[in-house]
Amino acid sequence: MNSYSNPFSPFLTHDDQPVSFAELFFDLVFVYAITQVVHLMLGGFDWIHVVRAVLVFWLVWWAWTQYSWALNAANTNHRTIQLAILLATAIAFFMAVSVPQAFGSSAKWFALAYVAVRGIGLIIYLWVTWPDPEMRNAVKKFSTLSVLGLCSALAGGYLCGDWQYILWGLTIVLDLVAAGIGGKNDSWNLHPKHFSERHGLFVIIALGETLIIAASAATEEFSNIYLLAVSCLSVGITCCLWWIYFFRAKEKLEHAMESKSGSARSTLGRDVYSLLHFPLMCGLIIYAYAIEEAMTHPNQEMTFAARIALALGIFIYSMGIGLTHLRATGQILYSRLVMTIVISSSIYFFNGIATFWTLGIALAGLIILCVIEEIKSPFKEEHLEGVEID
Repeated sequence: MNSYSNPFSPFLTHDDQPVSFAELFFDLVFVYAITQVVHLMLGGFDWIHVVRAVLVFWLVWWAWTQYSWALNAANTNHRTIQLAILLATAIAFFMAVSVPQAFGSSAKWFALAYVAVRGIGLIIYLWVTWPDPEMRNAVKKFSTLSVLGLCSALAGGYLCGDWQYILWGLTIVLDLVAAGIGGKNDSWNLHPKHFSERHGLFVIIALGETLIIAASAATEEFSNIYLLAVSCLSVGITCCLWWIYFFRAKEKLEHAMESKSGSARSTLGRDVYSLLHFPLMCGLIIYAYAIEEAMTHPNQEMTFAARIALALGIFIYSMGIGLTHLRATGQILYSRLVMTIVISSSIYFFNGIATFWTLGIALAGLIILCVIEEIKSPFKEEHLEGVEID
């Protein structure tokens, strides 16, 4: 933690404050952008559509995670900060709207909105941390490195074609370099509870979006018993996905951050949340695509693409949580690893059956996973007290 403190700065917080309503409002727009990313795969679950989705989602994710750092340091109850968040929210909305055509007619608009959102975020971060010399220098270093990525993203949006793939891929590399270099600084002074809560709320809103997909389809044909069955199974799977993150992992990740300080805390926050939550969220996007495809033919055989997406989505999401746990605690969740492989393999190999049976297999496997983990390590909050994290 910084030795410097400026009690007269109204914008910089030194407390581990709860997530504000302004931040939640901001997050809703970004989760909407995630649902828009699903539309990039509706043309087919193949390499070209998946690559497009990953590239666009990285840009969306990195814009959001930048704010998770900036607002972690900010006094989000200050009216000026809230106005800045609302301005960023408005611009992020136009970025989200342009996502489905980010590789088509809206490429320029998406790139412009993305750079504007990132730019406002960097300004907020510099503005908030300006009274603290150490934090200000850390943010200035990260901002300088980030400019290269922003230029690459903007150029890709304007050049389009093959250059768009190349330059947006380069943007990811440059962002990772900025995170790798900037995250090592001792001066970030991250507040663990706020940081953990912010990411947890983002995950839960994204999970809620998959429920909306199931509910929307069921509402259109409420009398279709097969569609209702698929909707119920989808809700069950989503609840299990909630369980394995919030009941098994969230508190342990937060505790691991609380046990660190200085650069160790900032690098842990960068790795566990900013970087490893990205594949976790990718898994949710792929899962949402699978559910949307399942709703189209509930009483027929699940298409090969939808089965692959369902198996892959659950696997990436579950293993993403496992990787965050490994990075935070140094422990491998062996039962999680084995059961996730079994579930995904079962979804893949049991072909030629109706969609609701495929979803039933996924749900049964996830329930067994939850039960096994509960039996092996019953969760109690007091178990977290006094646990040493290497």
